[in-house]
Amino acid sequence: MKVTSVKTHKITQKDKDILKIVDRYIKKTPERSIIAVTSKIISICEGRMVRIGSKTKDELVKKEAEFYLPRHMSKYDFSISIKRGIFTASAGIDESNGNGYYILWPKDPQRSANKIREYFLKKFKIKNLGVIVTDSKTTPLRWGVTGVAIAHSGFSALNSYIGKPDIFGRKLQAEKLNVADSLASSAVGVMGEGDEQTPLAIIEDVPFVNFQSRNPTEKELEELKISIEDDLYAPLIKAVSWEKGDY
Repeated sequence: MKVTSVKTHKITQKDKDILKIVDRYIKKTPERSIIAVTSKIISICEGRMVRIGSKTKDELVKKEAEFYLPRHMSKYDFSISIKRGIFTASAGIDESNGNGYYILWPKDPQRSANKIREYFLKKFKIKNLGVIVTDSKTTPLRWGVTGVAIAHSGFSALNSYIGKPDIFGRKLQAEKLNVADSLASSAVGVMGEGDEQTPLAIIEDVPFVNFQSRNPTEKELEELKISIEDDLYAPLIKAVSWEKGDY
């Protein structure tokens, strides 16, 4: 797998069209490649920004989260939250590279992924292209962040190994590879978290990706999610009293 970051100008509130940005900096997408776009620059183009000081982060978390835990419960003064079926800090709200603004998640990241993919299919006249919208996430009991795909298009997000044999012939019972998040982690690692100014990446040489000549269906998107009751970590998730957000 080859992951190449793409440097851009500083994306600010003056930028209004994500397609203009990706069109300006991505000059070629080979057949069977994936474009990674950070959620932050999509949000900035959508105006999903709130001037720091005009509202508190607590107010924004309550508005943006499905469920959240108040900041006072965290040693690091962070609100743990669930948004769009994903564990994230502060409902994805971030100040880094925001130039004085809180940056929220995009309004509809799936729609943005579909739109970017369809644009480049027409521009480069190719048949197989994937798009992921990425963000950073923490992992319990591990320092540092990795990537997560908050939206994807043009490929199957899960590779199921259930019923297939391992190298000794044992039938696998529950194993699935989350392709979308695996790609997002690779892209986030290359794009960086600081002043790299590389919010785009192109991922090539991905033989494990099953491309699709369409956007994901609602059923496929739902299959990515696990209910709290069915989650492996349900005993931990259900052990605290979650606040209901407004999302």
